[in-house]
Amino acid sequence: MNALAIGGITPLSTTDYPGRLAAVVFCQGCAWHCRYCHNTHLIPRRVENVLRWSAARGFLERRRGLLDAVVFSGGEPTLQARLPDALADARAMGFKVGLHTAGSYPVKLAAALPLVDWVGMDVKAPFDCYDRVTQARGSGRRARESAELLIGSGVDHEFRTTVHPALLGAEDLLGLADSLAALGATRFVLQEFRPTGCRDTELLDSTERFTPGEGLLAALGSRFADFTVRRA
Repeated sequence: MNALAIGGITPLSTTDYPGRLAAVVFCQGCAWHCRYCHNTHLIPRRVENVLRWSAARGFLERRRGLLDAVVFSGGEPTLQARLPDALADARAMGFKVGLHTAGSYPVKLAAALPLVDWVGMDVKAPFDCYDRVTQARGSGRRARESAELLIGSGVDHEFRTTVHPALLGAEDLLGLADSLAALGATRFVLQEFRPTGCRDTELLDSTERFTPGEGLLAALGSRFADFTVRRA
């Protein structure tokens, strides 16, 4: 169990699990290098002073009755082999269990889905041009497979896409929305790029801002039962 590597813990969040007071456990390590990533310190798999699940578990034990949920975020939580053990442990303590994932590892996501109550999946771009954002070959195929698994699982979830105009335009967003809707997705969130933590100088230096027109928002909204824009 102690093999789960944790880069940090947020003791209380009102935004990481919809409608719940949650602690967020940030799992260390990610195989993708998304250009807009704001948790770049969590990308390396091995760092000094990493926390272990035993420490996180002790914290959560003291929050029983005060928190509703525990969210495992990252980094990419499914990178770690011991994630299912931690998910099951958190559930046994009586918490709702949430998972933030990019769908990097479909097989591992499939193993985790029976152990969670809600998933927020980050969808980076249209599946056929994923590498533009992730800088990882073949990432779009993996993400699509994970999206299909998530939709078919029956687990409550949302898909969300972070938008920087230098990476995604209106046609990209409409194409992505069409792909998700065709898979059966019903909830889609657009998230505004946040510069905090990002190390991509081109994105940081860009003067372009996310200003979607009413026509684009209406078109996106028509494809989903639940569509929202989440500002930075």
